[in-house]
Amino acid sequence: MQRRVVMASPLIGAAALALPAAAQPAGVVMDEVLIAGSQPGTQIYLRNKRPEAAAAARPDRVVLCVHGATYPASTAFDLALSGVSWMDYMAGRGFDVWSLDLAGYGRSTRPAGEVGTPPTRGEQAVADIAAALKHIREARGVTRTGLIGWSWGTSLVARFAADNPGLVDRVVLYAPLWLRDPANRGAVPVPEGPLQPYRTVTRAQARERWLAGVPDNKRAALIPPGWFEHWADTTFATDPEGSRQVPSVLRAPNGVLQDIRDHWDAAKPFYDPAKVTVPALLVLGEWDRDTPPSMANTLFPQMVNSPGKRLTILAEGTHTMMLERNRGALFQTVQVFLEESFG
Repeated sequence: MQRRVVMASPLIGAAALALPAAAQPAGVVMDEVLIAGSQPGTQIYLRNKRPEAAAAARPDRVVLCVHGATYPASTAFDLALSGVSWMDYMAGRGFDVWSLDLAGYGRSTRPAGEVGTPPTRGEQAVADIAAALKHIREARGVTRTGLIGWSWGTSLVARFAADNPGLVDRVVLYAPLWLRDPANRGAVPVPEGPLQPYRTVTRAQARERWLAGVPDNKRAALIPPGWFEHWADTTFATDPEGSRQVPSVLRAPNGVLQDIRDHWDAAKPFYDPAKVTVPALLVLGEWDRDTPPSMANTLFPQMVNSPGKRLTILAEGTHTMMLERNRGALFQTVQVFLEESFG
């Protein structure tokens, strides 16, 4: 079965997800761990949310979330807004859900790198994912897990799934990255010449990029009051060195920009979609400028061996829809896919 859904309306809004403010929603527990990363001397940060009274782990109920090019997973997938994060939402529905900050991001080690050889290239990131999944499989006694990737993270989880089909139950490609149209490369520009190890982003730049492509008459209502500030405070705090600068900045490894140059701008995909042989959901917001719907529409028919694949474009959402007013539509769309039986 193959399914393409276009312009799905928001199903539930922020208010419908609201829970009383607390350290964790009732019935959800959290664990954190640092494990050895793929790059020498690095540690990578894993966070886990699961039901307090969880039954024995099942492969179709264990999921790892992987972030994109700039921001860590821990402050995107697990940022409590109106009292609940996306990880809380999944854990509240019986899932054992993990997030991974790749090397150079969030609470993981930031490798030094050198000019011309920035850290955390795609191959290194996939190796970090492999290390995280090995830890999860051993901790939970399962043979495979689900994967959710965001933006650049979609290419990483799809590559892992293509190379290791026996270790993956299903994949969610949220805001999927594919070959870039030369006319759209300004959304995520790649500078000329040898790349510095890291780039920096200010809060103002983050907000400007977030709202790019949103109609002027929709901008004010896109992000509820206080949500952007909460996200920025939490995210920028993961980089103590950047936080000391004026204005404060967040550092992000430039390995992804080298990957964009070598793969996505050079018509040399990082993975072969035909080698993804597990169920796959492609989902994104209609106002996504970083990975626009044209990318998903090009990628979708190439996933010829993914059983039950589907593509959903959600109304009134951007690249960062998980942190917006209509995030409930994204959560529910993904949850339906995660809970579906693929016999």
